[in-house]
Amino acid sequence: MTAKPCNGSPVLGRSGFAASALGSTALAASALSPGTPGTILRPACRRGRAPRRPRLLRPLTIDGLELLNRIVIAPMRQYAANDGCMSDWHLIHLGRLALSGAALLAIEHTAVLPEGRSTHADLGLWNSMTEAAMGLTIESLRRWSDMPIAILLSHAGRRGSNDIPGHSSGVASAQIGPAEGLGWQTVAPSALAYDSGHVLPEVLDHQDMRVIREAFVAAARRAVNVGVDAVFLDAAGGHLLHQFLSPLSNRRNDLYGGTLQNRLRFPLEVFAAVRDALPQGRPLACRIPAQDWIGQGWDLEQASVFVRCLATQGCNAFYVSAGGLLAGENVPYGAGYLVPLARALRQETGLPVIATGAITGFEQAEAIIGTGDADLVAIDQAILDDPFWPRHAGVQLCGRAQAAHPWARGQGGMQWAGD
Repeated sequence: MTAKPCNGSPVLGRSGFAASALGSTALAASALSPGTPGTILRPACRRGRAPRRPRLLRPLTIDGLELLNRIVIAPMRQYAANDGCMSDWHLIHLGRLALSGAALLAIEHTAVLPEGRSTHADLGLWNSMTEAAMGLTIESLRRWSDMPIAILLSHAGRRGSNDIPGHSSGVASAQIGPAEGLGWQTVAPSALAYDSGHVLPEVLDHQDMRVIREAFVAAARRAVNVGVDAVFLDAAGGHLLHQFLSPLSNRRNDLYGGTLQNRLRFPLEVFAAVRDALPQGRPLACRIPAQDWIGQGWDLEQASVFVRCLATQGCNAFYVSAGGLLAGENVPYGAGYLVPLARALRQETGLPVIATGAITGFEQAEAIIGTGDADLVAIDQAILDDPFWPRHAGVQLCGRAQAAHPWARGQGGMQWAGD
């Protein structure tokens, strides 16, 4: 595939929720603000009137996929897979999140090949066993929730073969060598290691790249087979496609290195091949690196070119991230620190953009959507701390929540004033 040249259940409502009003003061008072135990959330709307729907809770349709609101559950590694297969933990973890009231549940980084994992406990989707295990989990989720499910397909490249975080004297990025039992030889565009503590990766030749491209395609087809509603392609986080994009990790002197157009080539080829493999009406989004946060690396200007190219290839949305390419990066961590990058890239194409980066507060998320910084927000740690974060957002923003089936039985319908 050559990329274009670049100049459930019948009683459930969407997301497994029945809309309901929190008419009880006791119910409203039971919603506690994340991180501040004992703090009661106060409804923001006037009593006695139908509330105006907060922008965070307004629906959105992406390539035919209807989303209940603007809240995405971010893909978060669980380090609980067995030979790439989902385990009982994934059913527990994803099950509670599927009842949260979010619009979209994103399955964690899922490797398209065994050597594409970050750790030996990472999730995968590369054979019939991994497909069957994921299919069983999703089938169980669908019995109780029809929340749309996305999957992040990834290849770690030189950032693979790591130990599980915390297992190596607390060092999160400790790599396991290929000669050790749980390690393997990593690959990359060029023979450049992530840092001095990592093994030098093998350089990919054109045949290797074809194998990886086809692995992404095969994984996308398997995702469709198990009922995934949308696919995210991982081109960020310092992983393989990001490694091709950045001049700091790509020193090739062939058609896949050097100029920006050449560095874009392989990620665009992978994207185009996956796009062609997905059926019509199955959204394909791309996780984008907006910055390397170090040296003369990948930056917002190059990212802008990349998103415009992806838009011509049929990308339906962008998930904006940054960093992860090299140790020693200077990341300006703070609340919503990636949101300005999301806003900048949103202006390039007008396609829906997902913002992430320390988004934890209800009003914070509402402001991001309301000011046009992004179309959706990805919530990670905050929804692990509070699995009903979306419900509590409704209480905080306007005194309304949505109760998950079967808890919603007997409750009345929610009424909104005009949007």
